[in-house]
Amino acid sequence: MMLKIEHRKLAGLLTVVFLAGVLVAGCGGKAADSKPPAKDPKAVVEFKYYNNPAFDLFYIAEALGYFKDSGVQPKYVGRIASGQIIPSLINGSIDFANRHTPLPMAAIAGGADVKIIAAGTKATKDAPHMKYFVRADSGITGLDGLVGKKIAINSFGACSEYVTKKYLKDNGYEGKVEFVQTPDDQLDLALTQGLVQASIIHPPTSGRAEKSPELRKLWSDYDIDKGISGMNPYSVNGKFARENPEALKTIVAILAKTAKWVNANPQQARQIIADRLKMDVSLVENYAYYDDQLVPGPEVDYWIERLVAEGKLKPGQIKPGDVYTNEYNPNFKKP
Repeated sequence: MMLKIEHRKLAGLLTVVFLAGVLVAGCGGKAADSKPPAKDPKAVVEFKYYNNPAFDLFYIAEALGYFKDSGVQPKYVGRIASGQIIPSLINGSIDFANRHTPLPMAAIAGGADVKIIAAGTKATKDAPHMKYFVRADSGITGLDGLVGKKIAINSFGACSEYVTKKYLKDNGYEGKVEFVQTPDDQLDLALTQGLVQASIIHPPTSGRAEKSPELRKLWSDYDIDKGISGMNPYSVNGKFARENPEALKTIVAILAKTAKWVNANPQQARQIIADRLKMDVSLVENYAYYDDQLVPGPEVDYWIERLVAEGKLKPGQIKPGDVYTNEYNPNFKKP
């Protein structure tokens, strides 16, 4: 009698196990030949971005409504210090970064899973990438006057540091200044307060500095190298790129569309940034941009050479193709 009961229990147990397996499979349990569910093509892809006091294509695109019904949407994560933007991109805290070419380049050389996917800013005579300022009452008028002085920059490892170092070296003053890292929106204040003797300032606040009666402009990056160093591109986190290739194409297309609009409508672009940052529009300066946002090879080559010269890269350590791609840009035509 006991044996029959045990048989009945065993049969019941096997039935329960079988049915449980069927239910698990039916509810999404993983089987050997199962495939991950396909993404909803109508779902909006959010990308993480920071909200800094900067002149930025993403902010302008949002104000123009270019993200509406596009299938992509920025999700702002708050302000990030300039020096922490690339580290945040590397660890996935943000999906895109707008930081100068040597920063993502150095990260890539170190094994970071990021890539430049849009050109960003283009330095021109009328819209340089950055400007050098001293106090109006300063006796500094030339490069020799900066010897032994403190210069405020927004971060190390980027344009302010390396363009200036090359300029100093080319003129026999290598290693004869001290750089002081200062937040972007405080670079002019550090100078007026006498904490430093010169500041290198980018848009939008370079406009405020130039209009200040307390400050005097020395020169711009365009005066130094005719714009070859001025590309401040957009980089993407590799995981985001692999998981969202179609969304990435849309985002790069929006960047290109916005860049053309800014170049054609600089005053309206300045107004958008003024409204966002609650600044007087007359004090806001704009960037110029590569119209189609295709990453140009010569600018990348320039920065590889600079980082080799600075000892940050070994000769041949990385190739341009390791640094950037234009494959997501609708303006790119394969050779």
